[in-house]
Amino acid sequence: MTTLNPIFLNGTQEELLTEIEVIDEISDETKVILLNDDINTFDWVIECLVEICEHDYLQAEQCALLVHYKGKATVKTGEKEKMKAICQALCDSQLSAIIA
Repeated sequence: MTTLNPIFLNGTQEELLTEIEVIDEISDETKVILLNDDINTFDWVIECLVEICEHDYLQAEQCALLVHYKGKATVKTGEKEKMKAICQALCDSQLSAIIA
């Protein structure tokens, strides 16, 4: 969901919305999605997110809670090759992760 600032510097709200839609369509970001499991502890998941995804502790803790309660959460977005490496590192650490 895109949040808009009510100040429109160069154009109308409609023009700004159109620009945002175009930017969203051409975005090449790949997502790493972490899936919930019944094996890994919160501490291990947090440690992996800090080490592999370079999250700070609070961000890693929040992601772990989202995964626990929602079943999955996007933990990193970026260039496809980098996200593949991060996903593989999470899987190598016995976590369940996928690329989207």
